[in-house]
Amino acid sequence: MALEHESDSALARAVRVAGSQSAFGRLVKKRQSTVREWLLADRLPGEYVLAIELATKIPKEELRPDLYVPVAAAPSMGSGS
Repeated sequence: MALEHESDSALARAVRVAGSQSAFGRLVKKRQSTVREWLLADRLPGEYVLAIELATKIPKEELRPDLYVPVAAAPSMGSGS
């Protein structure tokens, strides 16, 4: 069974949405073997996050929560009266 079917990580979901590791690789102009390495590490390089979000509709905050803070968790910019 392919790695993307063994995990429910955002990256694995994005690969499933793309259809396969090869199809996902075509989205980011990388080989299937590179996508497999990313799945093994469960880490999408930051430079691909926005393109993958656009192509798969998986939010960037889920793909790389260390880089993109969910809006609900972002600190408030209020006046602090």
